[in-house]
Amino acid sequence: MPFHKYIFTPRLLKEYDGSRLNLMWSFSYYTSPILVSILYRRGYFVAESVGTFAKVSTGIGLLVAVSLCMRGLGRSMNMVYVRFAETLENARRNSERCGVPKAALRKYDFDFQQWPIDYTVKGGSRKTIAQRNKNFWISSLPCQIAAYVAIHTFGIRMIYPGSVRLLQSYVEPMLIEGRTKLVTQCNGQRNKVKTADGNEIDTIVVDNRNKSANGKTLVICSEGNASFYEIGIMSTPLDMKYSVLGWNHPGFAGSSGRPYPDQDQNAIDAVLQFAIRELGFKPENIILYGWSIGGYSTLYAASQYPEVKGVILDATFDDVLQLALPRMPESISNIVKIAIRDYVNLNNTELIVQYSGPVLLIRRTEDEIICSEDANLGTNRGNFLLISMLKYRFPNIFKPEQEAYAKDLLSRPVDFIKDVPEQYCTSLLMSYLSDNGNNGSSRSYPIEIGAEYTTEQRNSMVKYLIKKHLSDFKSTHCTPLPEEFFQSPWEIPSETDYVFT
Repeated sequence: MPFHKYIFTPRLLKEYDGSRLNLMWSFSYYTSPILVSILYRRGYFVAESVGTFAKVSTGIGLLVAVSLCMRGLGRSMNMVYVRFAETLENARRNSERCGVPKAALRKYDFDFQQWPIDYTVKGGSRKTIAQRNKNFWISSLPCQIAAYVAIHTFGIRMIYPGSVRLLQSYVEPMLIEGRTKLVTQCNGQRNKVKTADGNEIDTIVVDNRNKSANGKTLVICSEGNASFYEIGIMSTPLDMKYSVLGWNHPGFAGSSGRPYPDQDQNAIDAVLQFAIRELGFKPENIILYGWSIGGYSTLYAASQYPEVKGVILDATFDDVLQLALPRMPESISNIVKIAIRDYVNLNNTELIVQYSGPVLLIRRTEDEIICSEDANLGTNRGNFLLISMLKYRFPNIFKPEQEAYAKDLLSRPVDFIKDVPEQYCTSLLMSYLSDNGNNGSSRSYPIEIGAEYTTEQRNSMVKYLIKKHLSDFKSTHCTPLPEEFFQSPWEIPSETDYVFT
């Protein structure tokens, strides 16, 4: 391989034989002070009245050139890097073949920008959910301008701090260690998926189809706003031997782009297409699992792929605006509203009613992030997401009186809900579906059951439905989820698979 190519080949982070490789960068990095000292003594950084700019520019240029040559020399003399560079070149030359060249390349962890694309979205993407129409009025023009500037500078970084490069540099050693564990211990396979809008999404899949009964189900994990698949929520379903697919939001770690809603929608859509068309998982064997802000990605995917097996939402919210307003000065509330609604409208309430499959919400009773008021379980925004979903699905059960009753119940841990006539409520639902031409199917909402019910009957159904759709985990926001809370979401049983006791 020609010497000059070693200068521009990607940074090699690790060879999966247990050895860490940062030698090439370290050599040039630690010798750069020597170069700077030599150039300084020769006057390349000394301001002299005339020719100062040219002399300094020459010095910097010489420093860069020498450093690049040293990088190339160091890499060309390291046999691990030489093997990697040859493997990468071979994979690029044979990009149309998916066999040996790509398998050999997977033995290395390197700058993901240089990773060959494994899957490109076929045809057009599913229709993305557009942000709200922006009505510019002269009276609100200053707020409109301020909102635009805020979101496109610091705002998107505040909502998704994981997209900040400084944070990514800080956690890079942990990301490398996490990927290494997924690849070497779980037999994970990293893939680059290209979206409809041209972003390249960093994904990893652990395929357990031939290793366990749970492995037939694929769990697609959507991370929080400062989390990455390498150190995120994949661990829980992996410990339970599911097949698991993790991905990083646009702008996170190896994924390109920025985490604006339209880019995030295209990213999760590409991940679903990759799972179905390339990996061969059927939608009915896929569970969508989202934590925190990842609930938005999860619910968008569910709205576009309604045939998936189920949705699990851990520590998520109904509407990001309801979390943003209490944390911002009241004097700029109008700017915050415009910024969120026009550019980052993460409104899970609008999405959850577009999915008719089974849903499980996991609420963290000591959550310091998702509550509007600290230490007030009644202000947990997951409560409002759950009520919105149940109100849509069972409109004759959740009358205004029962909605208030549900809010009161949810102000305390779900274990406080007592005297639930479970068998009675189950039989009512099954009978209604059977009698109204649903053939026992619960995937046809709204269900109009309860129009003739008394207040007591409706209240009993409210308690029953809350307990079926909500689990409480006594923890703060970022505690890893224990296995016992990760369960297949409940759905109304059919007559063929339910036995009364």
